[in-house]
Amino acid sequence: MSDSVALQHVSPYAFEAMQKVDVVCLAALSDPELRLLLPCLVRMALCAPADQSHSWAQDKKLILRLLSGVEAVNSIVALLSVDFHALEQDARKEQLLRHKTGGGNGESVLVSQLQHGLTLEFEHSDPLRRLRLALSELLAIMNKVADSNGEFFLKSSELFESPVYLEEVADVLCILQAELPSLLPIVEVAEALLHVRNGDWFLCLLVANVPDSFNEVCRGLIKNGERQDEESVGGRRRTEALRQLCQMNPSQALNVRAMVVEACHLPGLGVALTLDYKLDTADDAVSPLVSFVSGLLLGTNSKVRTWFGLFIRNGQQRKRESSSVLWQMRRQLLLELVGILPRSRSTHVPNDSEGDVSAGTICSGLREEHVVKASALLRLYCALMGIAGLRPTDEEAEQLLQLMTSRPPATPAGVRFVSLSFCKLLAFPTLVSTPEQEQLMVMWLSWMIKEEEYFESAAGVSASFGEMLLLVAMYFHSNQLSAIIELVCSTLGMKIVIKPSSLSKMKTIFTQEIFTEQVVTAHAVRVAVTNNLSANITGFLPIHCIYQLLKSRAFTKYKVSIKDWIFRQLCETSVPLHTQLLPLIDVYINSILTPASKANPEATNQPITEQEILSVFQGLTGVSVLQSHITAQHSLVISKHCKEQRSAKTATLNSKTLMQKKPKSYSSTLMDQIPIKYLIRQAQGLQQELGGLHSALLRLLATNYPHLCMVEDWICEEEITGTLPLLRRMLLTSSTRKYSQKQLQEAFCTLPSSGPRLMQMLEYLTLLSASDLIPYAEALTSSMSLLLSNGVSRRVLQTVNKLWMVLNTVMPRRLWVMTVNALQPSTKLFRQQKYTQNDLMVDPLIVLRCDQRVYRCPPLMDITLHVLNGYLLASKAYLNAHLKETADFDRQSQTISSLGLAGQPDTPEVTREELKNALLAAQDSAAVQILLEICMPTSEEQQQGRSAESLLKGISCGPTNVKTEEGDEMEVGSWAGHATDEEPERGLLSDLREVQCLICSLLHQMFIADPNIAKLVHFQGYPQALLPLTVAGIPSIHICLDFIPELLAQPQLEKQIFAIQLLSHLCTQYALPKSLSVARLAISVMGTLLTVLTQAKRYSFFMPTLPCLGAFCQAFPPLYDDVIALLVQVGQVCASDVATQARDVDPIIARLQYLKERPVEAVAVMSSTPSLPDELHCTDPAVQLCYRIEATFMDIISSSLRGE
Repeated sequence: MSDSVALQHVSPYAFEAMQKVDVVCLAALSDPELRLLLPCLVRMALCAPADQSHSWAQDKKLILRLLSGVEAVNSIVALLSVDFHALEQDARKEQLLRHKTGGGNGESVLVSQLQHGLTLEFEHSDPLRRLRLALSELLAIMNKVADSNGEFFLKSSELFESPVYLEEVADVLCILQAELPSLLPIVEVAEALLHVRNGDWFLCLLVANVPDSFNEVCRGLIKNGERQDEESVGGRRRTEALRQLCQMNPSQALNVRAMVVEACHLPGLGVALTLDYKLDTADDAVSPLVSFVSGLLLGTNSKVRTWFGLFIRNGQQRKRESSSVLWQMRRQLLLELVGILPRSRSTHVPNDSEGDVSAGTICSGLREEHVVKASALLRLYCALMGIAGLRPTDEEAEQLLQLMTSRPPATPAGVRFVSLSFCKLLAFPTLVSTPEQEQLMVMWLSWMIKEEEYFESAAGVSASFGEMLLLVAMYFHSNQLSAIIELVCSTLGMKIVIKPSSLSKMKTIFTQEIFTEQVVTAHAVRVAVTNNLSANITGFLPIHCIYQLLKSRAFTKYKVSIKDWIFRQLCETSVPLHTQLLPLIDVYINSILTPASKANPEATNQPITEQEILSVFQGLTGVSVLQSHITAQHSLVISKHCKEQRSAKTATLNSKTLMQKKPKSYSSTLMDQIPIKYLIRQAQGLQQELGGLHSALLRLLATNYPHLCMVEDWICEEEITGTLPLLRRMLLTSSTRKYSQKQLQEAFCTLPSSGPRLMQMLEYLTLLSASDLIPYAEALTSSMSLLLSNGVSRRVLQTVNKLWMVLNTVMPRRLWVMTVNALQPSTKLFRQQKYTQNDLMVDPLIVLRCDQRVYRCPPLMDITLHVLNGYLLASKAYLNAHLKETADFDRQSQTISSLGLAGQPDTPEVTREELKNALLAAQDSAAVQILLEICMPTSEEQQQGRSAESLLKGISCGPTNVKTEEGDEMEVGSWAGHATDEEPERGLLSDLREVQCLICSLLHQMFIADPNIAKLVHFQGYPQALLPLTVAGIPSIHICLDFIPELLAQPQLEKQIFAIQLLSHLCTQYALPKSLSVARLAISVMGTLLTVLTQAKRYSFFMPTLPCLGAFCQAFPPLYDDVIALLVQVGQVCASDVATQARDVDPIIARLQYLKERPVEAVAVMSSTPSLPDELHCTDPAVQLCYRIEATFMDIISSSLRGE
């Protein structure tokens, strides 16, 4: 649209004056400038104003004075004098007519037949006819635009092309739009003006006379514009028109550019406005063009990125034109690039007539104020080439290479520039095309290697380009080209497509000329560790290089020790944890355990020594808790991997395989000194800062130390670290009196007289956190035996128990050992026998060989049971680890002894596993049996009235004779019908009862964890007097219903008796369908045994089992018939035995028959008739059995009558 260049345009000064209605500025305009604004000014002077203020009245007078000397005002006044309402009516009629005729140039309502051309008619017409002529022409163009379906056309109009009448036509156009806004919307008028010559000039005048419509017009033109403006004539005309508007109102140029980006239309306009936008910026500031294009290509909006990338690609397909916006942009970018190059490299500014710009090979430094600008230019060219597909010219490629191989100052920005330049070389290796350029690149890379250490120290940054060089070299050596591409993309901050094949030249240079693998490995060890390594340090660090070298096994291949470097880096770690640290530990441990090749089993890295690990946990200065966490994880991981290490299982092992190096492992002494549980707790509170360290430690803990992962411990820890304990600790002010360990020990020694003072100290300790309580652990545990004396307050015992549980969350293993040693009997304490951690894991039952008084002290018994459960789990883990550690040696010995004997089975391993399982089962069952024995009352408790009858009152279902510890036979329990409420309830809340509850709770957990323990214990059996306690106190004992049929099938009579007695209690406690079926089986078994047992065995079997039939009937009434039939059958057998001895048993037989036929009357009669003395004191087993049958009958009938 260069046809309007010679015309007078509205200046930015004039437009601003019109926009602000600044009359003083308007008065300063020249006559040609004022002439363009007359339509608006005349309407302003003639029309009645909405502003009735005095100031506007004065301004209006000034406007009238200003217009009084302009001749063209008269013609505009005449234009405003016509009847616009009638004109609008005629215009709408013409629109309807054009619509009916299909938009043809037929008869017009506004204009009659023209006698002459449109220009002559316009010249000789009065104002009304001029308005009609212009309106008719404009409506015709607008209708054609509406019918064009977006196809651009250029309308030849004599009225809009004649240079003589352009100003008059512009006046008419402005008046028409101002007076007929509904007929002529300004956006549609602006769209129509794009299709005539001088349309941009008319458009600027129209907007200048209606300045408030600037944004509306620009937004409308952009919305209706093309997605790619340089592809068509219409797009270029639209871009030029908008560009002229922004030149008239430069303050809105950036807003218009934002509209362009928002609509994703007219990309050339956005670039052109940026080129037109002149901003006084500093020399080191990034130019607006670089910022704008970088924002488009590197922003987060993928739609905008694709749109602008298409503009770049399409623009390259056209012939290079100086008028093209794309080539103007490239020219400007090249000028900026050349402007920041060192003078020795760029001696002149290129122009279009010159060819490629050659530069000298003199190495010069980049000025510090240009470094940031250079980095921005590099990223922009990377985005243009990688995202938008820009193909650089030879001139651009040469200048880019010169910039990339510049040597910046040693600043953080300089480090960033070198990293970007290096990644750009990797991303676009085609920039290096000649041998001279390749030599220049090699020299620059050598300079990077040489100056890397200086840059890192001088710039004060932890992440330098040296680590990136090492990392890329390692990737090239291991042929991990995809990793290099990912590294380049992450450094450049953009996702670009890089073909792996394009890196072949760079790979050759790196692997053969600059970095051989041995050089890389030797150099990596000398790299200093990163001080205070954390996730806050970004970029590529030495840890990335070491990780890749460990992963490729380069250190073991070239026998370079990396242990010291890794240990130093672990000790130089802070929170938040760096994401590469945990993978580094894992790959390092893998390199310790797994040889680099089968041919060389010795090719492994050395682990961190035990002395170095201990130095971390011995409180050395400068060692943080985090370093302890990481080193603990290192030692735990190595221990775990060593325990799982296995040699290859092959049928034939040669001598070299048999001599394989034994896997490395840390000693148990070292692992005992690491405060694992304390570290876990600390890591739990720093999970966000430590990343995955907490979960990794938990995984290792559950694998190697299951006894430290007991559920009750986690629940207890939640209670200790909850809100209530935190609020209590807030009471611990600085004025609170503090107590020493010595004072606590003295208070314990003077018990019970020092009870109140000791309680005060213990209450103070409950306010401390678990870590602050650790110094008092020795005093607390060593004084536990003193708490067993008489007169010690229960509150003291409970507080000690609470403090012990708190300490158990941070130092369980050491606390357990101290507790076991402190609770030993006085005889052992006198001999100074101290158990170790290993002793207790080998034999957990040592825990129960404590002072007998602990068995009747519930708070201390709770602690003992907790320790016992822990060591039972620890013993399992210990035996499993021992089995795995020695399995390889035994297998190799077996292989050596069986060389040449094909097909010999590998039985020893199976036998070892079975022996281990048998040992664990015996160990667990022994612990259960001892605990059950503790539940039995002692002789003293029986004499004091706390016998089993009182403790288990109301639970027993029948009387039975049980031998006491002295060998006397006593009757335990009572018939259900004889229980009274007069017996006192003492004993139900006694110490024994509380201990029984604690033991039952532990047994419940053990049975849930391993149901086989419950089966083994019940196959072994235990006193029948404990059955009411175990059935009622152990909820999980119902699993015994699964194996009672198997127990009934055992040949031993004692096991069958125990099974029936156990079943009777289970039926009463769990009246389930399964219990009913097992009870039927038991009755059937009893009937079968009745026919096969001898008289002596029959007495031994039925005397204790007949009372159980009452429990069966009470739980399951449908069993009455089967039970009564069995009782009668047993009675008949007994009667026949008595008859053979010539005894008169007719009264008994008669009573049994009477009981069976008329149970209700029989009970009434027999209850009122006392038993005969000879019946009560008869020693004949058959007679006693008959009496027991009768008693069972009475029990069943009585219970059924009570149930009614």
